[in-house]
Amino acid sequence: MQSGISASQELQTAFQSLVSSEDQRGLLCTITKESLTPLTVLSPATSSFSDDLSLLAPHLQPNVALYIILRRYASTENAPFVAITYVPDSAPVRQKMLFASTRLTLVRELGIERFRETIFATTKEELTTQGFEKHDKHVTLEAPLTEEEQSLGEVKRKEAEEGRGMNERKSHVSSGVSMPVSDDALLALKSLAAGGDNLVQIKINIATETMELASSTSTQISSLSSTISATEPRYSFYRYEHTYNGTSSSPILFIYTCPSGSKIKERMLYAASSRSAVQIAEAEAGLTIDKKIEASSPEDVSEESIESDLHPKVEVKKAFERPKRPGRK
Repeated sequence: MQSGISASQELQTAFQSLVSSEDQRGLLCTITKESLTPLTVLSPATSSFSDDLSLLAPHLQPNVALYIILRRYASTENAPFVAITYVPDSAPVRQKMLFASTRLTLVRELGIERFRETIFATTKEELTTQGFEKHDKHVTLEAPLTEEEQSLGEVKRKEAEEGRGMNERKSHVSSGVSMPVSDDALLALKSLAAGGDNLVQIKINIATETMELASSTSTQISSLSSTISATEPRYSFYRYEHTYNGTSSSPILFIYTCPSGSKIKERMLYAASSRSAVQIAEAEAGLTIDKKIEASSPEDVSEESIESDLHPKVEVKKAFERPKRPGRK
């Protein structure tokens, strides 16, 4: 679930200096060329943690992610530091995902036993005296979770928001993550709109943050679940030609599948970008999406489940019949 990035020797040295120096309040870090590197030392430190938070202000930008290590407790304590992942809403999507997936690596490589807690912040206000007071109150109300549980919870929250519709979402990713699409993927979607292959699968290249063509095939509904990838997330566009109650139709289905074994980084990026995939298909390829379907596994996408989504059964209530009078036939 990690990004593969590791702490540089420069960061290890800078952190050891922070550990041994009471004159330093904290250390700012970033990711440079697949490595965690130091940026700035926050000093001089006073005896007040709250007062020293003002040292952060000049370094917090509205569109740049940052790692912040702060000495919050006495050096005589076993875990005097807090690690903060600052990821503002306006930061580039790839940067958000990269910093989120590497935050555990930071504390593990520097020595997890030195950190009292880790904090995820998206605004400068969260890193003020008032922000820390709110954080502390919130922590006391919640049962402690492991970092993995917190990360997974964040993924599930984003996926739930997407599932509520892809119609309405109110998080910062809901406005639509604009992601480029490769020429062959766009061509395949246009071919689908024109009556070509009836199944187009789109995947995301995590490294380049681009939507690419995974496959374009003609598939019967009975083979649909076995054709969609069962090991990686997919955006599948399917033209379902069928007859219902004597009427033939060919609705276009958008099927977002995300297997439970997918990496957290993949799940976050796919969940945040599904609306963008639909917008690209409609605005650039000329498709009209008639039904959106989400499933954890392609096995959950069957002819029966699609039929029930497209043609839900309407319960017909029988009219009340007055009982016959006794003695009459």
